[in-house]
Amino acid sequence: MRTTAVLKNASRTPLIKFLGKRTTPASIDHTPHAHPASPTQTLPDSFAAYRSKAQQHGPLNTPGRASALSYGAIGGSTGVSLGPVVAKKGEFFDRQDLPARFHRLPWSELEIEAIETGGASLYN
Repeated sequence: MRTTAVLKNASRTPLIKFLGKRTTPASIDHTPHAHPASPTQTLPDSFAAYRSKAQQHGPLNTPGRASALSYGAIGGSTGVSLGPVVAKKGEFFDRQDLPARFHRLPWSELEIEAIETGGASLYN
């Protein structure tokens, strides 16, 4: 049986049945309005007013954050004003700061050649 030819020749009928004719509304209201689940049912006056009251993982306008003109903490102040970057006790910024047993081991000539040849040099 040639199922491919049979399926190709069969007419496809959609599984979804729509009621009525497709029509677009004569007039659509595009004016902004509050979301139906909004607690206040009102729109904010401006984005700045919304931003002053908004919460994202906590208040956005706390005193410890950047200035009100820069949205968010990144870029709100210079790096010098943040102070020196010093690792705390038990923290390390680089592997070379760790004890010698944690340093990277140097590559041997045999390992370098095995990598460069894709492992073929190991079976000579």
